[in-house]
Amino acid sequence: MTPSRRQTRGRTTVLPRQVVAGAVPVALAALFAAAGPAAAGTIGASGAGDPYFPLAGNGGYDVRHYDLTLGYDPGSRHLDGQAVLRARATQRLTRFDLDLMGLEVTGVTVDHVKASFRRDGQELVVTPRQALRPGQDFRVAVGYQGTPNPVTDPDGSLDGWIPTDDGAFVAGEPQGAMTWFPVNGHPRDKASYDITITVPQGRTAVSNGVLVGQRTAHGHTTFHWRQSEPMAAYLATATVGTFEVEQFTTRDGIKVYNAVDPREASAAAPVLRQLPSVLDWASGLFGPYPFRAAGAVVDTAPNVGYALETQTRPVYDRAPGLSTLVHESAHQWFGDSVTLTRWQDIWLNEGFATYAEWLYSEQHGGETAQQAFDAQYARPATDRLWAFPPADPGSGAHLFDTPVYARGAMALHQLRKAVGDTTFRRILRTWAAEHRNGHGTTAGFIQLSERLSGQDLDALFHTWLATAGKPSAP
Repeated sequence: MTPSRRQTRGRTTVLPRQVVAGAVPVALAALFAAAGPAAAGTIGASGAGDPYFPLAGNGGYDVRHYDLTLGYDPGSRHLDGQAVLRARATQRLTRFDLDLMGLEVTGVTVDHVKASFRRDGQELVVTPRQALRPGQDFRVAVGYQGTPNPVTDPDGSLDGWIPTDDGAFVAGEPQGAMTWFPVNGHPRDKASYDITITVPQGRTAVSNGVLVGQRTAHGHTTFHWRQSEPMAAYLATATVGTFEVEQFTTRDGIKVYNAVDPREASAAAPVLRQLPSVLDWASGLFGPYPFRAAGAVVDTAPNVGYALETQTRPVYDRAPGLSTLVHESAHQWFGDSVTLTRWQDIWLNEGFATYAEWLYSEQHGGETAQQAFDAQYARPATDRLWAFPPADPGSGAHLFDTPVYARGAMALHQLRKAVGDTTFRRILRTWAAEHRNGHGTTAGFIQLSERLSGQDLDALFHTWLATAGKPSAP
């Protein structure tokens, strides 16, 4: 995630790879260990166990696929929804939760049988007619309606379904997915998606992946999008507006779909023309592009204040600059394909995307990564940059604060200097390849860096990731 006009804000179920015993020193291992939900009898936990967002996600099941059918009227701001989740029970379940905020639920079925339900804050508590067995595949269907509203994050910004003057800007990091569909809303549970959105004729509804169908009838247009590769819920979008649409296929077979608000078109065009070359550059550095589709949604959303790397198709609240395009494109590898396991590890998203900006500048005749590092290091010891460790922001209020981005990038630059360019590039490519469509942790990245470099990097990572305060001269 990147902001438009202020300090940067960030915004398969494949289990994270196990860290080799002894590969990460005990002190760092304690800081970087990933927590998970504990089973509670036959009742699915009401959260995924993340200390930053205790109620985000749920326990007892694993979603494999979301099929969302939505109808949205920008005039009345009314949303009608039908969500079908295909999931697998990971324990015996007599009851389980979904995350859903604000909207009215009109009915729930489990395996086509009516289930009882109740609301408890952001939790939709579902009791199936019959208990679910461990390992059982099941289908949950939820009908819902109402006026979706965004959620206010701990840092004061909005995410989720954010109304605009001609539709909605839909950006879910870190907890906004629950504002527009029932969800297991923690990044640990990734799934594939079909998202079908009906809007008044003349409006466009843009989501993730490939557009597999579009039809207009009776004054409305329906768009059917398919995201086949696993996706964390916070990366889903259903942005609606009046857009100019451009579609083409790159020489590598990637289907590009750009949707641009006409008010932003002239400013956005020079930057969006560079998207194919930016993806080529990133693919050469990080490995093959991880998805079938790419593109951008450029909206006019002055009250948002950031761009977000929604999977395959980032959303921008206004025409982006080139550095922002590079940042959100790099997230397709770091954050989208390789997803964090817990929110504390957000630097694995934002530090990597920020360092991609530095590398792009360096390799295209601009400021070098060393110059960018030096400019950051020149900040006084009292600067916000040194307020907390990037790998331990401390709370959701600091997830998208300066240290996560800039000092996270500085840690990667120090790693690059320690291991050399060749090994550093190998680390980045191996990280993206070994965790493709899955998850990563800080401990896992440290282990990989030490394995590929043959070096003990404990002191480096401890200094740049795990401690507050300005380090002594590097």
